[in-house]
Amino acid sequence: YFATPRRRFILADTPGHVQYTRNMVTGASTAELAIILVDARHGVVEQTHRHAAVAALLRVPHVVLAVNKMDLVGYEQKDFERIVEDFAGHAAELDLPGFTPIPVSALCGDNVVERSAHMDWYEGPTLLEFLETVPVGSEPASAPARFPVQYVIRHDEVRHYAGQLVSGTLRVGDRVTVHPSGETSEIVGIDVLGRDAGLAYAPQSLTLRLADQRDVSRGDMITAGADAPALTQDVRAAVCHLADRALRVGDRVLVKHTTRTVKAIVKDLGGAGELTANDLGRITLRTAEPLALDDYADVRRTGAFLLVDPADGSTLTAGMADLSAQDA
Repeated sequence: YFATPRRRFILADTPGHVQYTRNMVTGASTAELAIILVDARHGVVEQTHRHAAVAALLRVPHVVLAVNKMDLVGYEQKDFERIVEDFAGHAAELDLPGFTPIPVSALCGDNVVERSAHMDWYEGPTLLEFLETVPVGSEPASAPARFPVQYVIRHDEVRHYAGQLVSGTLRVGDRVTVHPSGETSEIVGIDVLGRDAGLAYAPQSLTLRLADQRDVSRGDMITAGADAPALTQDVRAAVCHLADRALRVGDRVLVKHTTRTVKAIVKDLGGAGELTANDLGRITLRTAEPLALDDYADVRRTGAFLLVDPADGSTLTAGMADLSAQDA
């Protein structure tokens, strides 16, 4: 953890070695920015590729290519530009949305906090300046409203649905749909921190009251607007296997998606015989009950899921739903 007068930060330090891929995936899953550190002497190496692939897979919104140890290459512009060009080629192949290259010397402090006197050819921001000013978070008003129900509170014959609004906004008077039942109703009350509120926005925790008595329970998802999630039992996704125990076709697992947990069977592993710890791959699942999924590229919280071992409850695999593959 660290902070400046302008912003607070939580830093996850994830090594680039292949045996730490699951650490990288865990760190990137909630990250709003990734700093990929490159040694100016060696340029883009295998670990750089892996970090970039994970950042692209987990849809990290912002990526910084920090070319470090510029002091050991004489602060030469041509060395920096060669590394940036090399990385740009890999980024394009991975469909990485974009990146910001910054030449730095951590040892000497060049372009970390203060602008370097040795690299007057560089006109961009220092690393800290970029971290303090880059836009983070999403605009709730433009995101689809997603409210996974965590708990049902019954008080004086009235049901209050408690949980965290993970995306978008909800207002009193909004027409909403309950998934997977498809029932509809209207919001007549929102309570935030014990007080009535006319409006709630992600990521607030709250309780909702609906105009009608509906059969809503933990694991259901309440949504508003026309942009509804895909209700499906056939799930295709990109995955990273996290457990030491291998995952194989035919394995029976539990799928934990937001507050809902359902049984499933592994139907396909993208042609692979099995997935072992730190493997990246693709998976097809058949779930016992439908899930209200978003494409991970659109809504990270409702596009992500975990595979859990039904025998001991251990986490097996992290998944990112790919609805374009579903349509195909």
